Amino acid sequence: MEFAFYIAGVVAVLATLRTITHTNPVHALLYLIISLLAIAAVFFSLGAYFAAALEIIVYAGAIMVLFVFVVMMLNLGSVQEQEKAWLKPSTWIGPSILSVVLLGVMIASITGLHDQNIKGTMVDAKAVGIALFGPYVLAVELASMLLLAGLVVAFHIGREHKPGEVLGNASAAPAKEMAKRKSEERA
Repeated sequence: MEFAFYIAGVVAVLATLRTITHTNPVHALLYLIISLLAIAAVFFSLGAYFAAALEIIVYAGAIMVLFVFVVMMLNLGSVQEQEKAWLKPSTWIGPSILSVVLLGVMIASITGLHDQNIKGTMVDAKAVGIALFGPYVLAVELASMLLLAGLVVAFHIGREHKPGEVLGNASAAPAKEMAKRKSEERA
């Protein structure tokens, strides 16, 4: 398991560096997903199976799907350019290599297990839920509201404003004029 720890750690560092240095947001998100999967592999190699499963389900699964959805929803560039970019090997070769390395480490780790006893107590999902939603219920709810606010702000900032599009009720004057017209029509 020591081998798996070091290889997964190197993959996590490389993928995180590519996430930071990449200029295309979709490519950076692909590397971030690989980084989160590598961190889950580190948890797995340390014997923290529940933390590894949560890392995969919550971070690499749910939150990264949300990020990819927001980036795709912003529509940064023309559709033809985006479709051509996905076909270039420079887009998918890096994440593919790092994913294959992680897959090899996972297979080697699983086949190398021979009745190893893990000492410690098992922490199940119920205990984690009670711990989070007991004394920290306010913090969990605030974090969820912060994520929602971030999603709304990202959508608003990245959205393309079209001429003639009404974005909101800037003033109450049109509403007053409409009410005045209705009252005149009745009279």
